[in-house]
Amino acid sequence: MNGIRHGGALDRAIARHGGKREDWLDLSTGINPVAWPVPELTADAWQRLPDEALESECIEAARAYYRVPDEAGIVAAPGTQAIIQWLPVLLNYLDRATIVSPTYGEYEQVLRAAGVGVETPIDLPDAGNINPLLVIGQPNNPDGRVWPERQVAELAGGRGGVRMVVVDEAFADVAPEHSIVPQTGGPGLTVLRSFGKFFGLAGVRLGFAIGDRDVVDALRRMIGPWAVSGPALAIGAQAMRDSEWIAATRERLARDSARLAEMLERTGMRIAGRTDLFVLVEMDEAAEVAEELAKRRILVRSFDSNARWLRFGIPGNEQEFTMLDSVLAAIAGAVHSPDQCILGATSRSC
Repeated sequence: MNGIRHGGALDRAIARHGGKREDWLDLSTGINPVAWPVPELTADAWQRLPDEALESECIEAARAYYRVPDEAGIVAAPGTQAIIQWLPVLLNYLDRATIVSPTYGEYEQVLRAAGVGVETPIDLPDAGNINPLLVIGQPNNPDGRVWPERQVAELAGGRGGVRMVVVDEAFADVAPEHSIVPQTGGPGLTVLRSFGKFFGLAGVRLGFAIGDRDVVDALRRMIGPWAVSGPALAIGAQAMRDSEWIAATRERLARDSARLAEMLERTGMRIAGRTDLFVLVEMDEAAEVAEELAKRRILVRSFDSNARWLRFGIPGNEQEFTMLDSVLAAIAGAVHSPDQCILGATSRSC
């Protein structure tokens, strides 16, 4: 295990606070809690090595779903984390990198382990002061920020000495209007897309790199043959073509994210950012609130980079929304600062 704390560590929460998995409401990830319904797969998907036809079917479905230009290349991988691990080898000229932060922590860890000097500004750097690699999230995790697509494309075009812009679009399925993918195809721009979050199937381990064909071809050679399992390719191909489910899911997540944000604001939490897959709140008592929630079998995401942040994933049904609302009410007044009560506490309880 590496030293980065990610969401989804339910086993550790159970070891500390007890209970069984079915007792817990895990809101620590940004994964859609209502997964695409996986159909029964053919025996070939399980028993044979994935052939070129199956991989091509998945790639073509991804091209249509992500709106990949004809001139851009695309390669499938066993999750985008696998692609991130290859970045120092793929970009072997790297000595310095800029990661607009805070964001997904594995980029910094992988690059520093490879001896790359990393700068972590909170905003896009000036065009005249850019390192050979620039990494941004679109929308960003965990605060949901987005950047103007044209500005990102211009940076990738070589202004200021940039040799590669990597755009992490793990959460862009719920914000397709902000995707940089339609800008790909020319040199200097690579977009990573994660299948598992929006489709609620993180265990499938499927992701894509999209960009300049020469870069994508080099990455394909590094990843090697049969990198993605047959079941993952078959599931991905079918899910990304399910336009009715995709549209309905975007509408549901938008409603539920707004409902969650309103619920958290009502308890006195300040919304620091959001997408339709998570809501980020900020407060002085974040650690205490996370502890009180965990004691009542609700797991949320804390951050080493900012002790005042908590991220809430989206509850999956009415029962889960009711549980969260009830627990927030139960801990009202249990945690407060000297000058401000939170979670709806009365002045007397302060």
